[in-house]
Amino acid sequence: MPRMRRTRPTKAWGAVAAVTGAMLVVAAAPGRAPDADTADAKPGGRPREAAVTLLVGRVLEGAHGGGEGRCAARVFRRGLCDGWQEQRVRATTRGVGSVLAEPAVADAAWAEVLPTDAGGPLEITLTEPGRITDVTVYDGHGRHLSGELGPHGDRWLNTESLRAGETYTVQVGAQDAAGSPVGVTMAFRTAPPADGGRLTVEFGPGPGTYGAGEIVTAALSRPVPAGDPVARARLEQALEVTSEPHVEGAWHWVDESTLHFRPRTYWPAHTVVRVRSGLDGVEVGDRAYGGPSEDLQFTIGDRIEAVTDSATHRMTVRRNGRVIRTIPVTTGKEGFRTRSGIKVVLRKESKVRMRGDTVGIKRGTKEFYDLPVSYATRVTWSGEYIHAAPWSVEAQGEENVSHGCTGMSTENAAWFFETVREGDIVEVVNSGGEKMAPFDNGFGDWNVDWRSWLAGSALTQVDAAPPASPLTPSRLHPTT
Repeated sequence: MPRMRRTRPTKAWGAVAAVTGAMLVVAAAPGRAPDADTADAKPGGRPREAAVTLLVGRVLEGAHGGGEGRCAARVFRRGLCDGWQEQRVRATTRGVGSVLAEPAVADAAWAEVLPTDAGGPLEITLTEPGRITDVTVYDGHGRHLSGELGPHGDRWLNTESLRAGETYTVQVGAQDAAGSPVGVTMAFRTAPPADGGRLTVEFGPGPGTYGAGEIVTAALSRPVPAGDPVARARLEQALEVTSEPHVEGAWHWVDESTLHFRPRTYWPAHTVVRVRSGLDGVEVGDRAYGGPSEDLQFTIGDRIEAVTDSATHRMTVRRNGRVIRTIPVTTGKEGFRTRSGIKVVLRKESKVRMRGDTVGIKRGTKEFYDLPVSYATRVTWSGEYIHAAPWSVEAQGEENVSHGCTGMSTENAAWFFETVREGDIVEVVNSGGEKMAPFDNGFGDWNVDWRSWLAGSALTQVDAAPPASPLTPSRLHPTT
């Protein structure tokens, strides 16, 4: 499976629309509105572009539902639920496989429209013959939102609640009535928590057992601008990370509402990590105070490291420093080189359908593929996996023939799938591919050197400030 090519929104896209109280950024048909009609071409003109129209519906902030309980019965339609709004969005062939690298929501919109209510549904439906093939929704911290397709493939609805104060990226793949693949990528924000006057924090990844490369995330209920380093430092000082055994670690500001914490080196095996916020009642910024937040505790399992050398076509898997398996593999060939650098396991998917048209490879060309894939371990949100590739067994260990993923035999893929867990370390060397990005496509945090990581902490900035700073420099270090 190749890498999905990520695109950045540009002024040339005529596809930014206010939707249900959020700014909906659409990456689909450049230079045209997402709900524009696509008419049949005139004789001698361009052929009609494959496209389908989607209705993207959600509830405005402050809506409480109505219609004698029909909202609670999950019948979300205009007039039945207070605040329910729908926006027509056009999915086209040019939107297939595109991903917003940095889904942004213009601050100017907040003065004019209300954000989406996190307690309401997110629904995507077709308005014409066709079929929704896949929907992927994830927030700014890489957390996947669960949902399900209806039995006829014409409707998708989230089965897990949205998070308050989050930016979401929504990737929709579909087919028109003729079976041609189309797609669109959208981004929107949810409203901040009800107690919006007080700054709170939600920690990730959640309780459980994770790999040695797991990243601690902190999602703030409202932004703290980079122009206020003292407020940022006060906030960091209140976010406590402790571990047994003790490690050296630090927070790093990813954006104005997100921080990541990692140790200097990978977590030791079987570490117990505890994260808590001491923000409640603490002044953060000008007349702003922190509120209560829920603590987090999770555990690190065995230290699993999988290093793939694309030059030797071998993956070496270690558990707690000892080699437990060497696997013949094939990685990305010329034009589809696998990303180099360190990634971590994001999730495991036992069955995935992989199609070349989702990454811009046209049907009918020699590079096109449409394959059911087993034992797929995801390492980027844009579609890079480690998976079973029985069709390339002869090349595994000999040459690189994939479109960007790491392929291996079904037996080895099943073993790898059962051996690793979220947060385990996956590194690729000698691939000739682009470097894994730190933050916008999964967890590439470990590709940032320690000095640069510390430079992303507001505590180091305040440490260097003049003595007149109201903060006590000796306290401006994370507790680890």
